[in-house]
Amino acid sequence: MARDERGVTPQSEDFSAWYNELVFKAELVDRGPVRGTMVIRPYGYRIWELLQADIDRRIKETGHVNAYVVTHAGGKELEEPLIVRPTSETVIGEMMAKWISSHRDLPMLLNQWANVVRWELRPRMFLRTTEFLWQEGHTAHVDEDDAMRETLLALDLYASVAREVAAMPVVAGEKTAGERFPGARRTYTVEGMMRDGRALQSGTSHYLGTNFATAFGIQYAAESGELEYAHTTSWGMSARMVGGVIMTHGDDKGLVLPPLLAPYQVVIVPIGRGEQAGQVLAPAHELAGRLQRNGIRAHVDTRTHLSPGFKFNDWELRGVPVRLELGPRDLAEGTALMSLRLGEGKMPVSLDSAPARLQFELSAFQEMLLRRATAFRDEHTLTVSSWGEFTEAVKTGWALALHCGQPSCEEAIKAETSATPRCIPLDGPPEEGRCVRCDLPSAYGKRIIFGRSY
Repeated sequence: MARDERGVTPQSEDFSAWYNELVFKAELVDRGPVRGTMVIRPYGYRIWELLQADIDRRIKETGHVNAYVVTHAGGKELEEPLIVRPTSETVIGEMMAKWISSHRDLPMLLNQWANVVRWELRPRMFLRTTEFLWQEGHTAHVDEDDAMRETLLALDLYASVAREVAAMPVVAGEKTAGERFPGARRTYTVEGMMRDGRALQSGTSHYLGTNFATAFGIQYAAESGELEYAHTTSWGMSARMVGGVIMTHGDDKGLVLPPLLAPYQVVIVPIGRGEQAGQVLAPAHELAGRLQRNGIRAHVDTRTHLSPGFKFNDWELRGVPVRLELGPRDLAEGTALMSLRLGEGKMPVSLDSAPARLQFELSAFQEMLLRRATAFRDEHTLTVSSWGEFTEAVKTGWALALHCGQPSCEEAIKAETSATPRCIPLDGPPEEGRCVRCDLPSAYGKRIIFGRSY
C-alpha cells in the first residue's frame, strides 16, 4: 500500500484510513481505556479550546448565560445517573418548570458546556465516540414567534462560527420531517462538505414547540393571568467540529489548520549545529516573543535531537499555517525564511517587520482556506433531474434534487445509494416539480441537498 514518507495513507486511496491515521500521528487523540472512548491530547484539545472560546463569546454576546447540570452532591454521586445522558432536555426541562412561573421570567436563555454519552457501534475519533464534548443551549419563550427567532439565531451563530473561524463553507437549512430531532417541531442544521464529498452535520438547532414544556410542566402566568405552556428550543455544536476541520482542509501531508484554530500559528525552526544553533536560539525566542505580543501564537522548536528536515515534516503534519527558518546566515541578513502550509517554496521575511507581515499572511491564509473549501463544495454539488444523475452525483458529492418528502421514499433512497436528505437550504430558490426518485409532486417548494454523511 502506498504511503508518503510519514506513513499517512493518501486521501485518494482510502480517505477513512487517512483520517484515522492522521488524528493519531498528529497527536490529537489517543484511544481511551473504555471501548468507544477517546482521550483528547493537548494539541487536539487546544484546537477545541480555541473553537469553544469563540462560540462561548458569541453565545454570551446574544444574552445567554451558562449553567451546568450537577452529577455529584454531598461528596458522592447522585443516585440518579444523570451523567449518562445523550442530551439534557429532560434535566433542564425539570429545572425550567421550577424556575419559570411568570411571563416576566421569559425568555429564559441557558447554555451548558458538558460531556454527554451516546452508544456508538462504530466509533470514529471526534466524529462519533461514546463520550464527547459540546455545548447545548436550552431556552424558553412566551410564544412560537419568539422561540423561532431564537432557533434561527442559534443557526446563524453556528453558520458564522463555521465560516469565519473554521473556514468551513456550511449550508444552513431545515431538516426534512424524517430527519427531525425527536420531539421537535422543526429542526435546522448547518452541513459541511468534507474532502471525500461526504456531508458532516456540524451543528443543529431545534424548535420544540410546547412538546417538552407539556411533558415537564413548563408553564407561566401570561399577562392575562392564564397559565400557558412555554415554547422551548435546544441547539448544540460539538467537538465533532474538530473532525470537520480536519476533513475539510487536510491533505496528503497531514492537517491544514485555519490560523484562528491553530494551536501554533507560526513555528520557528532554528537552523544550525553546535555553536551555530546557540547563536540563533536567543534571537528565535526574541522573535517569538515579539510575535506573541502582537497576538500571534508563536512557538520555537527547540528539539535539538531532531533534524530540521524532520521538524519541517512534523509541523506540516500538524497543520501549522506558517513556518519560519532562522539560521546564522538569515540572522546576519536580518531575515527569516517563511514557508506557508499550502505554499510552494520559501521567501525571506524581514525580522523587523515580521509581526505585521505574518498578521497579513495569516489573515490571507484563513480567507484562502474558505475560498478553497467553497470552490471544492461547489464543484462537487450537482443539480440533478433524473435518478441516474442522482446516483452518480452522490458517489462523489452532493445532489440538489426535488423530493416528495415521504419518509418511505427517503428510506428507499438511503437503501439504494447510502445518501440521505441533508437539508432544505434556507437560501435555495423556489422550485416545484416531481420527486427525483418516485415522480410524486415535490413537497418543499425547493430543492433538497442529498449526500452520504458521517
